[in-house]
Amino acid sequence: MAFGFCLGVTLLLSVWATAKCDNIPNGALHMECRDRYFMIAVDLSFTGNNPHFEAVDGTGVYVITKQYAAQCGYSVSLVPSLGRLELRASYFSCHTDNKDDEVFTFNFNLIAIHEGTEDSYALNQTCSPSLPWSHREITCEENYMEVSVRSDVACPTGTKKDDWDAVVQTAYTSAASDWQVMFQRIDEEPTPVSLNEAHDQGYEFDLTDGRLVFRTPYGQPDSFSTEVNGVPVEAVHATLFSKQSWVVLMVNLVAACSMHEGSYDGGYMMWETPEALHPLLSGLHETQVNIGVNGELVAQPVAEERGYIVEKHNTTVEISIPYNAEGGYRKSIVSGDLHEFYIFDLYLEQISVDEDQVHTRLRFHRTLATPLLSRPVFTENRTVLEERMFTAYLGDVPEDVELAAVHLNGMEFSVPFTNTSSHNISKVVHPNNTLGYTLKVPFDDPVVVQQFSKEDAAMQHTLDINYTLTVLPENEPFYHLTSVMAFTDASPPAFAAVCTESGIIFKLDHRPFDYLWDIGIGSDLLTPELAAQHGYIMSNDSQSLLLEVPLFSHSYEYKDVTLKGFFGTFEILMRDHETSEVQSSTIKTCPFSTTELIMCSTDGKMTVVADLSLAISSGGVPARTNLADKYCGPKETDGTRALFSFPLNSCGSTIKLGKEHVSYENEILFSKKLHALKNPGDSGNDIDRVTMKCTYALGGLFRLFSVYRFESDTPGVGLIVHSAKSTEGVQSPTIEPTTVSTARRTRRPFSVRPGYRPPAQYIKVQSILKNISKKGAIGSSQVNVTPY
Repeated sequence: MAFGFCLGVTLLLSVWATAKCDNIPNGALHMECRDRYFMIAVDLSFTGNNPHFEAVDGTGVYVITKQYAAQCGYSVSLVPSLGRLELRASYFSCHTDNKDDEVFTFNFNLIAIHEGTEDSYALNQTCSPSLPWSHREITCEENYMEVSVRSDVACPTGTKKDDWDAVVQTAYTSAASDWQVMFQRIDEEPTPVSLNEAHDQGYEFDLTDGRLVFRTPYGQPDSFSTEVNGVPVEAVHATLFSKQSWVVLMVNLVAACSMHEGSYDGGYMMWETPEALHPLLSGLHETQVNIGVNGELVAQPVAEERGYIVEKHNTTVEISIPYNAEGGYRKSIVSGDLHEFYIFDLYLEQISVDEDQVHTRLRFHRTLATPLLSRPVFTENRTVLEERMFTAYLGDVPEDVELAAVHLNGMEFSVPFTNTSSHNISKVVHPNNTLGYTLKVPFDDPVVVQQFSKEDAAMQHTLDINYTLTVLPENEPFYHLTSVMAFTDASPPAFAAVCTESGIIFKLDHRPFDYLWDIGIGSDLLTPELAAQHGYIMSNDSQSLLLEVPLFSHSYEYKDVTLKGFFGTFEILMRDHETSEVQSSTIKTCPFSTTELIMCSTDGKMTVVADLSLAISSGGVPARTNLADKYCGPKETDGTRALFSFPLNSCGSTIKLGKEHVSYENEILFSKKLHALKNPGDSGNDIDRVTMKCTYALGGLFRLFSVYRFESDTPGVGLIVHSAKSTEGVQSPTIEPTTVSTARRTRRPFSVRPGYRPPAQYIKVQSILKNISKKGAIGSSQVNVTPY
């Protein structure tokens, strides 16, 4: 019988005429010649769903199905979790062009599905073995066993004489010129069948220029399973024979493979195989074991350097491989939480020699996989309080997992974040093929939950983080939750303040937790209504509060009044929102100047800067002025102005008492003698003078006078009136300063603009006569009780 196939070039070209030879993206296809097989690997991202291969030779195109692959020497692996389709083709596979067992040419079609349409891509490769063929070669593939022997060593040693005699007798009595085969099983009489019948049963035989090849899928009816040293083994013993004249030609072909499925223990994937898989293979002396992955063999010492362990236990070879050894495939998977598994394409070679110096090379292809291993990611709080920013690190993220989104306190943000957001996230790639993500969120970011912790007396910042990660390429999501918290000092807000010619401007930049405090002016809360009532100019938005306090408005405090100027102070209080206790304050003092002013203090003092320029034009001299009491002169004068400061109940002041108010009035007079000398024609009753008056509310009155001590909760309202000869009716600015140091000091001065009467509060002013209708004098002060 003839073995082998001949290629018809014309037919081959016609078959490939419809196959594409290009348009495969770079990196999507990988083809490589190995020692004993040809390998094709293609990415599923290119092929789509349900891709497959076709073998092409001179006789036609053959779809490589599961059954056809096992019979013809092909091993096809579709691994969706790894995203690849892989084909391994034996050098002796059915449709391979073989020249002298040295040059092997492979032709395949890759059928890919694109948008529901099948596209065919022609793939071809010519390979030559990198190592010479051994006398006997056995391949234990994933789905078949293959044995090839040199034609000149077809009769192995070690066969039991009785078994051999029985085979010879059967072969001799049934031999014909055509080749026949007997499959021997333990304790069963073999029955010869023709090669055509054997082919129909799934067996393949081939005769090349120098080798005889036998191939069988696993699980054939004529195979038998046994255990050798506790390791499951499957074997097929085929005897091929033919009668040529008076000579019977017989060839013993034995394919035997370890069927150990592998195990996992202590971080190692383990696999076992007996040294002698079949009695016909006994007597072999192991000389070398090479181990590797993906068809790449290394010597045993090199493998051990990589962490592989090769040991013998009672003639059983045990291979232990670290689960994360170099060359394995790792895949993430979501099963409740994130897990991973490792796939290791074990490639093992045993080289043995028997007593007749016949070399046997036995090679195993086995896929080992770990069970699902927990693969937790972790988070680490790397926040530095001084930076006032959360820094959360998400680490140990596998390279086939990507971060898709982040929920911050329930709000979803896609990754990467937009450039406009105040928070950001950056990816870090580590040398061990893992990823890390660093998330930064400022404490003051609106997404951060902030609340005051009374227990810690600090501001508590909380950020709940939910990372949404997806496993590629399936895009299967899983979630990792963590929470970070930080405490910072909860200091009350502070205004920035600047002086202007007309007042003071305060500015406060809002913070998320400023709601813990109330802003107060004296005893009142700062509101838009209060600002409008007192003449403040206030604007408030989401970013800041701006408050402009004009000079002479409510709650100013004044000191160091001279003709050159004075100092005005304004205070803003920060009160605890719950207890109303003052926690802090912002005080700003600014220098001001004015031509004329009057100040009615809470401790019973009137301070006046009067503009006497019109009176001077009539011959008056500021230095020669005095009050109603001629002995009360100015404290300071210049060419046009005079400064007076005196107790309300002195210097000839007149007191007018009404139902709701009490007024103290005095006047600035020029010397009559001097005036008469300079203006002899003027009447003495028409002397230039300036009238000054301070008015206080009497609401809540306890007592009107108490010896000589004046006490008022609020400053009075002042008024300066020039005589008709000057500018009658001209009113000067009124200053309502705070109380000076007295036995009872109020921090809440209440100033009133001219013409405005505030609601009455608790007031104490100087003494009152027992008989309020009686006129009298107290010291040098005149008391006129006149109802309003």
